[in-house]
Amino acid sequence: MSVVSSSSSSSSSSSSSSSSSSSFRYVPWNLHEPERGMFNFQDQLDLKAYICLAAKLGLWVILRPGPYICAEWDLGGLPSWLLQDKHMQLRTTYPGFVSAVNAYFDKLIPLIKHLMFQGGGPIIAVQVENEYGSYAKDDKYMAFIKNCLLSRGITELLLTSDNWEGLKCGGVEEGIPGVLDTLPQRPLMVMEYWSGWFDVWGENHHIFQADDMLAVVSEILERGVSINLYMFHGGSSFGFMNGAMDFGTYKSQVNSYDYDAPLSEAGDYTPKYHVLRTLFKKPINMENLPVNNNNGQSYGYTLYETTITSGGTLHSMNNIRDRRERTLTLLVENCGRVNYGKALDNQRKGLVGDITLNNAPLRDFTIYCLDMRPSFMKRLSSAPWKSVPHKPSFPGFFQATLHVEESPGDTFLNMSDWGKGVVLINGQNLGRHWFIGPQHYLYVPGPWLRRGENQIIVFEEHKSEEKLVFAENPDHGKTIDVYKLPFCTLL
Repeated sequence: MSVVSSSSSSSSSSSSSSSSSSSFRYVPWNLHEPERGMFNFQDQLDLKAYICLAAKLGLWVILRPGPYICAEWDLGGLPSWLLQDKHMQLRTTYPGFVSAVNAYFDKLIPLIKHLMFQGGGPIIAVQVENEYGSYAKDDKYMAFIKNCLLSRGITELLLTSDNWEGLKCGGVEEGIPGVLDTLPQRPLMVMEYWSGWFDVWGENHHIFQADDMLAVVSEILERGVSINLYMFHGGSSFGFMNGAMDFGTYKSQVNSYDYDAPLSEAGDYTPKYHVLRTLFKKPINMENLPVNNNNGQSYGYTLYETTITSGGTLHSMNNIRDRRERTLTLLVENCGRVNYGKALDNQRKGLVGDITLNNAPLRDFTIYCLDMRPSFMKRLSSAPWKSVPHKPSFPGFFQATLHVEESPGDTFLNMSDWGKGVVLINGQNLGRHWFIGPQHYLYVPGPWLRRGENQIIVFEEHKSEEKLVFAENPDHGKTIDVYKLPFCTLL
């Protein structure tokens, strides 16, 4: 989901060079308004700069401003302070939610409305909410969000992204005719074609074979349907921004959003990238050209032109511990709020009920906030540090120094011999490590390192090692093909 700013240009450029024409962009509300009324659209969160960069690289932008975005992101992008209202009903026209959305859109939309296509900008469409058909608690809600966009000056095409029952278990052959019967004169688009899948702690790393993906993408394009590859580049859910799923069993998602996508977590080309680039560069027959309101070309000539550089023959072809006597310490972790499904209103974290001793509730807790935010880490860094004893106590913070002699590049931190916790480098939160896997390697963007000394702080719950090991590439461990998962994909 997240890409380090100085790397985003190369990732977008890779998208452009693969013959993609548009960048689909989620807007995470909980990053832009982390505290009620305090907005941040600067630095890494400079949405306007991102959109302008896409335009510079020749990409159109389809904006997905939410307010709910799913995206395997904590609470689907909704800020957790909404849950301070004990009566809160997320994704409805509940007054408390409506008021918060209006305040957010009052800040967000003016920043980007001048970047609409009709004003000379790259934004050609805007999505209304996200996958509300799977939630659908309020039949007035989608109209409210639509009006939020229109009343603030959004002028481009509005669209939605949903699971349609007619496509639920069918493939391309079964699904597309049903859409054509319902909307015969409308252009077709697969809003999310899943190029891979996300991972959860304690299970295998998911993969989707390039050949399987290519076969479906080819058929979609042959039928004249536009497609959004979700993901083309997934990036990382740095810090504590990962989401979770709960369909009877709670499963927290890992920090890596590699997704087995055409571009890896670090932005490198994968075999999927190369097969897609070959497919997209393939000449298109005139009937499938994206002209005439996506009806293709019927008559006349079609000129195909490319450049050849050499001669040849041409062919057409989640702890409870006693620390001291009579002292009870409860360490409670938020492993990620559910980002999809009907349980969004129940995602309050921490102690949400009484802790009892002999059936009597305990009171007078002293509460310490270990949020790993910059202010917390600044205080921690300036605190006196002690050498690690032979058998340190846990949980605890551990500090190390990485010395970089030359200009730093991307790398991966191998945490496979550690237990469970969090890693920060130069104050940047890389996210969780957990011995159950599948993710053991944390991506470290080169721009987050500096020549000379780099501070590494590890919060560890269970066990530590005497050293930290870096690697050029990650090892994803055991894999499972997404085709073997016990559910039906859309296409």
